[in-house]
Amino acid sequence: MLAHTTTVAFEGLEARAVDVQCAVSPGLPGFSIVGLPDKAVSEARDRIRTALAEQGIALPSKKVTVNLSPADLPKEGAHFDLPIALSLLAALELVPSEAVSRAVSIGEMSLDGSLVAVAGALPAAVTAGSLDADLLCPEACGPEAAWVGATPVYAARSIKALIDHLTGNAPLDRAAKGRLPDPVAGPCLRDVRGQERAKRALEIAAAGRHHLFMSGPPGAGKSMLAARLPGLLPPLSAMESLETSMIHSLAGTLDEGGILQARPFQEPHHTASKAAIVGGGKRAGPGQISLAHNGVLFMDEFPEFQREVLESLRQPIETGEVTIARANAHVRYPCRFLLVAAANPCRCGMLFDADAACSRAPVCGEDYMKKISGPLMDRFDLRLEVPAVEIADLALPQSGDGSAEVATRVAAARAIQAARFADDPAVTVNADVAADALAEVATPDADGQDMLRKAADRFRLSARGYHRVLKVARTVADLDASDVVRRPHVAEALSYRLVTQP
Repeated sequence: MLAHTTTVAFEGLEARAVDVQCAVSPGLPGFSIVGLPDKAVSEARDRIRTALAEQGIALPSKKVTVNLSPADLPKEGAHFDLPIALSLLAALELVPSEAVSRAVSIGEMSLDGSLVAVAGALPAAVTAGSLDADLLCPEACGPEAAWVGATPVYAARSIKALIDHLTGNAPLDRAAKGRLPDPVAGPCLRDVRGQERAKRALEIAAAGRHHLFMSGPPGAGKSMLAARLPGLLPPLSAMESLETSMIHSLAGTLDEGGILQARPFQEPHHTASKAAIVGGGKRAGPGQISLAHNGVLFMDEFPEFQREVLESLRQPIETGEVTIARANAHVRYPCRFLLVAAANPCRCGMLFDADAACSRAPVCGEDYMKKISGPLMDRFDLRLEVPAVEIADLALPQSGDGSAEVATRVAAARAIQAARFADDPAVTVNADVAADALAEVATPDADGQDMLRKAADRFRLSARGYHRVLKVARTVADLDASDVVRRPHVAEALSYRLVTQP
């Protein structure tokens, strides 16, 4: 008897359909799985045999062969347990083969027959919807998968519950969407004393998704400023929320079956490896830059990261996606993030403190910042020196606009950009504009062009630096609700470009 069902294999954000074929035929008793299974998939036969025995189902003394097609696609993960078990049950005529063949399933099986949650329920549901098939999954995955809304999702606690559902003895109800967590108010920008110039840089960065580099002594407030940046960004759109949640679903970081509402804020430690930052590892999983997709990636102690890690950021910053090369595949993940980097001016952090009297100044600072290459620094649109805060200033009352007021201005600027780029789905903010399209949207007036040309000659701006100044100037004009990029807008953009050189 031959039966089949469908599951998925993950290649980056894509969940590729896999046909799970099971044949029970005369021959020496055995249970084999073919089709490039990894160790976790190969071990499924022992989990399935024991789990079915716990339900009173004994495998016949025949040859059981399971083929995972396409055979040249690597199969990784324990989520193949459930589809293999269902195809086997259909081959044994214990469940209707028609019902199994029309379903996509994922799930890990325990030895007692219970189903264990697995990562990737959201991408699997998207694939099931494209195939016009039901999704069968563990109970814990149902609330997450139901958010896709394109396919019926049936979530069971055990393999016995699924057997009863497929045979019609006890049909399962469709899984409901998971409960969204109550929104949590983030820290307010008004909590930061002083640093008005830095607050303005955060507003510009949020409005146009411009990468920001901050340098200053320890305790100046760099981390406090970065932590308040997500509160300035507009909420995720429906498409952004689904795409970002799919990445987190693959990483297994979604909570309570919900999807992301707030923009992610990833803060990797400076000891993180290249695979942890850009993605990779045994299963080529998403890294911190992909988990920060549509959100903020904050890299504190920037020069302390391995140089290989820092240089690996250059291409993803430009393209908005990262490609993880493997011998038999190239896995791609989106990673359109806002990078905020913070660094002390030197290893001791007291380079500009006259009272500290660093004996190695200025060589100390030069050596410390050499790990940040010129091409990488060139990719930061905004560069900012964050001075130390006087102790007396800490006792002053809160001042300036709070996060809510700044977020309102950012939302208005983002709305202007959305209308401007409505015909180009690849461009959502000014930072996305291609260099050859800048002349149409960001050409300054005569005074602004004159200032920019002189600054480019005087400070020897690279072509990338020149274009990024134009993008920032366009964002400053949007915050000013100005259709034209004027000289003051260019001047402010230049003021954030011509400082903090490594």
